[in-house]
Amino acid sequence: MTEDLCYSFFMARKKTTVYLDEELLRATKVAAARQNKREYEVFEEALRRYLGLELLERIWQRADLTEEEALALAYSELEKARKEH
Repeated sequence: MTEDLCYSFFMARKKTTVYLDEELLRATKVAAARQNKREYEVFEEALRRYLGLELLERIWQRADLTEEEALALAYSELEKARKEH
């Protein structure tokens, strides 16, 4: 089950073009340099957090939930987190 659900974390990367605010791009470059990471890694981490994939990964590691239960819990927690911000 876990391998099927976590496929997105192991898929090959695909090149894309996005348009960003200059300040956001500059902040990304600074964050990447400070963390000794590449810019795409900073973007991927931020998108995973925003989309709730990071939370799903933690939930799936608790192996006592079905796929449906994990998704329901993840979306519930994501809604709560978004309301807090």
